Amino acid sequence: MSAEPEILQARLRDTLPLARILWDFTGQADWLPPARGKIQDMTLIARLIKRGAVRLIRDAKGPCAFIARDDTVIQALYVHSRARRHGHGRRLLRDAKARAPSLSLWTYEAAHIARHFYACEGFTPAAWGDGRGNDEHLPELLLLWTAPSRQTEAA
Repeated sequence: MSAEPEILQARLRDTLPLARILWDFTGQADWLPPARGKIQDMTLIARLIKRGAVRLIRDAKGPCAFIARDDTVIQALYVHSRARRHGHGRRLLRDAKARAPSLSLWTYEAAHIARHFYACEGFTPAAWGDGRGNDEHLPELLLLWTAPSRQTEAA
C-alpha cells in the first residue's frame, strides 16, 4: 500500500494549478454564479500563498487539493474532481485542526455536500448571512469548530 501524499506549503509557482482546482469546482457547481475573472482568482490565490496561508496535496498530476487558512479562519478548501473521495479534504482539514484551537468558515447554504462534510468533521452552524458577505451574493452559513478539551477526551 502506498503512503499518503504529503501536505506541503504552497509556493507561488502553484498559483495556476490551485486556480484550476478552484475553477474545476466552480465549473461544476451549477448553483454558483461567476463572481470574479480568472486573473482576479489567481491574484487572490497568490496573495494567500505569499502570506503563507495555503497548504496543498499533490498527486501524480500535480496539486489536487488545497486549504487556505488565516489563523483560525478557513478561507477556502477545494479538491479537484479527479482526486475527490480520496480523503484529501479531510486530511487538509485535520491538519488545520491540529494547528489551531478553533476554526471558522463561511460556506454557501446551497453547498449541501460541503455542509455535510463539515458537519461530519464537527463544525456547527453559528450564524447565517443573506449574501452581502460574499462575492456571489448567495445566502451563507458560518460554521465553527472548537477542539475538544483534554478533560472531555479523557471522559
